[in-house]
Amino acid sequence: MIEFSKHSGIYTIKVKQNIKMTLNDAWDFFSNPKNLSIITPKEMGFNITSETSDKMYVGQIITYKVSPLLGIKLNWVTEITHINDKMFFVDEQRFGPYTMWHHEHLFLESGNEVEMTDKVSFKVPFGAFGRIFVPILVKPQLKKIFNYRIKIIKEKFNHE
Repeated sequence: MIEFSKHSGIYTIKVKQNIKMTLNDAWDFFSNPKNLSIITPKEMGFNITSETSDKMYVGQIITYKVSPLLGIKLNWVTEITHINDKMFFVDEQRFGPYTMWHHEHLFLESGNEVEMTDKVSFKVPFGAFGRIFVPILVKPQLKKIFNYRIKIIKEKFNHE
């Protein structure tokens, strides 16, 4: 399920997915920054350029090269700002293509599954001019990224 909303010039995309795995296994996989490349479309040219460990920590800075549109390589810097073990973590853009990017990763155990919710709040640069591109470029690209993520997670963890 993918939902978009807008409030005060800030856009939010909310994505929910149920995953057949334990909360411990889900946390171990998704809180490891090195696994982000597994669930990111290859055509985005995603590459972590900073040294990183298998476990994230509050204050961790992670740098990437990514090509979100037209194959143009961009630097992206995020910081892990909040972690509540096996419940949620938050990454925020420090430098990159957005004016603001706040990504919450939420985990809720439900029987033999984990309900994972991604909630991204973002603001685009260039004011009213930049907002013109949200419905024609930004939303479709984010939808494509999260649909890919849903597909890969389903293939990797929800096989019968």
